[in-house]
Amino acid sequence: MSSIIQTSRAPQAIGTYSQAVRAGDTVYISGQIPLDPATGVLVSGDIEAEIRRVFDNLRAIAEAAGGTLANAAKLTVFLTDMTHFPKVNEIMATYFTAPYPARAAVGVAALPRGARVEMECILSLA
Repeated sequence: MSSIIQTSRAPQAIGTYSQAVRAGDTVYISGQIPLDPATGVLVSGDIEAEIRRVFDNLRAIAEAAGGTLANAAKLTVFLTDMTHFPKVNEIMATYFTAPYPARAAVGVAALPRGARVEMECILSLA
């Protein structure tokens, strides 16, 4: 049996999906772009601000599910410009500690609303 995870501390879904779904001890967090949850507007400025907003959104949803980012088993990063990947690594080190989750980084042509970064995450709450 699964349950839907929802929090006002992260952006509301902008399509036909849920912020996250818990199935047993596993939580699947939908892709997060750098939307400010208070305004629903894409964070503007440098890529660092965008990456931090995405991690903050993931953290808020993880906490709403009863976990933290320390429960992350898998993180997938989507970037429209792979030259930003070193900045993702740098910032990720401020949100996670070893042992780090498994991770994939994917270069994509475009993301929703013109975002430059999107991340999805799988948590294990066991």
